[in-house]
Amino acid sequence: MTRTRYRLTAKDFSVIEAMLMRRRAFADPVTPMLERKLADSRVVATGAVEPDLATLNSRVIFRVGGGSSQTRTLVQAEASAPVGSGLPVASWLGLCLLGMRAGQSALAERPDGPAEEVLLEDVAYQPEAALRSARDRTAEHRRPILKLVHSVPAADWPLGGRGRIRQTGGDDPGPSAA
Repeated sequence: MTRTRYRLTAKDFSVIEAMLMRRRAFADPVTPMLERKLADSRVVATGAVEPDLATLNSRVIFRVGGGSSQTRTLVQAEASAPVGSGLPVASWLGLCLLGMRAGQSALAERPDGPAEEVLLEDVAYQPEAALRSARDRTAEHRRPILKLVHSVPAADWPLGGRGRIRQTGGDDPGPSAA
């Protein structure tokens, strides 16, 4: 069986790398899983991330083994999502899903039992794709910074049209009288 190839953003790679450094210091049993994830991953530029790639803060739809579909958001820390909706990337399942593309499956090793097949069915939301979409919409609807609201004939301009100061009648002596 060939190894699963993952694609991680630079941010996602850094998060996994930092987790590895911290957990190595405590001889955590998840350390080999983190090492394999980094070894089997390729870093992609944020602008080149496909919308079907599972990144941090993506909402993913997946199956474990022959079970039913589940929907969760991949989060860095468990406390950063409402109860039951987040899947920390520090867990064996979150770590497996991070960097997978929709339709891809992988054999995920559980630290407490046998390996299970994990299938990423769909990426329902991805922050990088949402940001790119928002930028595209903004670029399409860009408006001019200045908008002419009222047009006055050149003869009525305060400077008289050609840079000359136009004298207006009245009893105002002007700034020299101050």
